[in-house]
Amino acid sequence: MISFLRDLDVEIIKELNVASVASGTIARFFIQVVKDGMGMPTYLPIIVAKGVEPGPVVGVTAAVHGNELNGVPVVQKLFKEIDVKALRGAIVGVPVLNVPSFLRSKRRFIDDADLNHVFPGKANGNVSQVYAYRVINRIVKEFNFLVDLHTASFGRINSYYIRADLRDEVTRQMSILQNAQIIVHNPPSDGTLRGAAHAMGIRAITLEVGDPNKFQKGMIRSSLTGIFNLLVYLKMLEGKIESPDTEPVICDHSFWIYTDTGGILNVPPLLAERVKKGQVIATMRNIFGDLNREYFAPEDGIVIGKSISPINQTGGRILHLGLPVAESNGSFL
Repeated sequence: MISFLRDLDVEIIKELNVASVASGTIARFFIQVVKDGMGMPTYLPIIVAKGVEPGPVVGVTAAVHGNELNGVPVVQKLFKEIDVKALRGAIVGVPVLNVPSFLRSKRRFIDDADLNHVFPGKANGNVSQVYAYRVINRIVKEFNFLVDLHTASFGRINSYYIRADLRDEVTRQMSILQNAQIIVHNPPSDGTLRGAAHAMGIRAITLEVGDPNKFQKGMIRSSLTGIFNLLVYLKMLEGKIESPDTEPVICDHSFWIYTDTGGILNVPPLLAERVKKGQVIATMRNIFGDLNREYFAPEDGIVIGKSISPINQTGGRILHLGLPVAESNGSFL
């Protein structure tokens, strides 16, 4: 294993130190985080582009859940397209953060925890907590800004949308620069990587890049454009910010709507579609095809994500509804 890694001309390190990377270069590393049940190391891939002039460090992380693939080529393409000689500061890319789950094509960590709900982890905690703690203290501690790339989960699809604390002017601007369809005000307080970064003074946003277990070219390109916009905004690159064709819909909060019975579910509204209070948003049929339930929008809103799995248990997800600022008090603005 070690020989294979060295054949790739990738240095193996124990923790990231951006200051040690030569200016004007792109370096690749494997960071040893934990060891598996045979005592074999688990390595995280890291790419660092360090400019010729000083500036901030922007981290771009992908695959915190093992089935979230769209972020992987975003990171890869970012470092293929970046002109490091024109860069100020540094960019750190983590194309796969949750390596054990990525290798198993599973969303959850190997102890069945959602890794994005255990950050910042614990030095002496359980399996997922130790992994999260070492990611934070060996990699993320180097960042000044973070863009964390995600997708929908199994059986669901997402619009191209942002979760961020919009009360902070910098994270608000980071969000707008991504040219997303929807931006949701969502203060980080739930054990996420974004929340742990925020607690460390790192400005961070979560970018939802489409659907799980696939590569979507349009989503990937949009995300890449947003990251380059951010680099221009932070004066890390010269250039023009690419504005969106349509302005994003800003929501001051959002919530999921759930079923109260099981059966065969159909959710007609499209992603980013506006729905009105009382509008039918889903139907449930029994195994004989009889209609036994209709579900209605509880408020005016916009569809952020929805279930596409027709087989739905009682308490299953139907639709992720965002409440645009115009329809709410917009107090955070």
